[in-house]
Amino acid sequence: MEKITPQDTRYADLAEKRFNKRFAGKPEYIVLPASTDEVKAAVQEAVSSGRRLVVRSGGHCLEGFVTDPAVQVLLDLSMMTHIYYDAERAAFAVEAGATVGEMYRKLFLGWGLVLPAGEHPGIGVGGHVLGGAFGFLCREYGLAADYLYAVEIVTVDASGKAHAIIATRETDDPNRELWWAHTGGGGGNFGIVTRYWLRATTATGNDPYTALPKAPSSVTTFRVSWDWQQLDESAFNRLTKNFGTWCLENSHPDSPSLPLFSILFLNHRNIGRVDIKGLATGVHARQLIDLHLADVAVPVGVPYSLQIGETPWLRFALNPFPELFQPGLDNIQSKVKDAWFRQPLTDSQMATAYRYLHAAVPIGGGLGMATYGGKVNSIAADATATAQRTCIMDVACNTGWIDPKSAAVSLEWVRHFYRDLFPGTGGVPVPNEQTDGAMINHPDTDLADAAWNLSGTPWHTLYYKDNYPRLQQVKAKWDPLNIFHHALSIQAAL
Repeated sequence: MEKITPQDTRYADLAEKRFNKRFAGKPEYIVLPASTDEVKAAVQEAVSSGRRLVVRSGGHCLEGFVTDPAVQVLLDLSMMTHIYYDAERAAFAVEAGATVGEMYRKLFLGWGLVLPAGEHPGIGVGGHVLGGAFGFLCREYGLAADYLYAVEIVTVDASGKAHAIIATRETDDPNRELWWAHTGGGGGNFGIVTRYWLRATTATGNDPYTALPKAPSSVTTFRVSWDWQQLDESAFNRLTKNFGTWCLENSHPDSPSLPLFSILFLNHRNIGRVDIKGLATGVHARQLIDLHLADVAVPVGVPYSLQIGETPWLRFALNPFPELFQPGLDNIQSKVKDAWFRQPLTDSQMATAYRYLHAAVPIGGGLGMATYGGKVNSIAADATATAQRTCIMDVACNTGWIDPKSAAVSLEWVRHFYRDLFPGTGGVPVPNEQTDGAMINHPDTDLADAAWNLSGTPWHTLYYKDNYPRLQQVKAKWDPLNIFHHALSIQAAL
């Protein structure tokens, strides 16, 4: 198989394919496999030669797992983009190099269907699904991983030999635990996923038109914006509390508001505004939006701008909220620190947020709060590897910069902000009545750093809770040589 080395004209483009420019690697060579057999051959050659290898699908990892300087071989799966209905398995097959946008397009144009997955169409399916995957439609339909029927993965056994394995959710499948690990276990842990098969657990028969949820015919979007200068601390607290209360009261799996999803962007005052961006689907979309704003925005008592528009589903899916993914994003360096919440922010947390977001520091960033729950919370914590099934919000402290001179002040700000949100639990969101750890698809190596995690709760409990020992057993069986590892990878059971 062809090896793309630094002397090849393609190398620079491939090496630069990463969302977070904070990290940079320089592998000895890059391979672009076009099939599972080619992945297996590339893995075998790297293992046999003793070279460290990693895999990349869309390149959107928030930490430097793929761009680790120790990596010598990079397998880029972007040539593996086949999406089709597999009648034998009665499920849709999606190769791991396809993007979320490509999947949305093929499923919709071919069958009028959708898989609830991520927000940015450029995200690669390969690393996305196996970390759980949530997005705009998760409250109504659940996580992408909840639809995983089978997975094809290249693993390496104790003798150093590469194998292609298929594992399904069928109860009599001897490889079922390997399937289970890919419903939230996170990327870079067990092997290289080459293909997923996706099918609703409620689907019966062999009709492709009923294998996955019907896509909405249209999406009604809304954008709300406040001028930061008009928000004093009292108004800021009302907005933050209103949003958290709405999430608490509307996160039940049977809530009539499930077709609505929104994100509160509590931006740093440098940005000049605070925003809500959201959407709703179905015949009652506008009514759901009006009710949401009546609960969240109106009681703030401060004037705001409002934009509402309706867009066909596929057009929205391929270009959602363009202002969030504007030109220049490809050059950004960033740090995102994620937390699951089971209850709204407390008064002291809101005071901390206001202090950091109002601080006179030259940074860009903020606190994002996304609605969650709904159908996600209808599944038992151990039914999949995604353990957080009672949450109401995903909350993230984030910052980004382009000028390297801004790195130190930005990192200091976001790390201290996050730490001070959880002063009673060692600076991290330990699983308790209010918080429930963090999302593995938004990895944060600080959680494994004793300087930032003073809780006594290990990083793997924050991500996997009680599912971690089971994941360790899968790791021990299917990657006994620990070929696939990174800074937050699962450690095999002893």
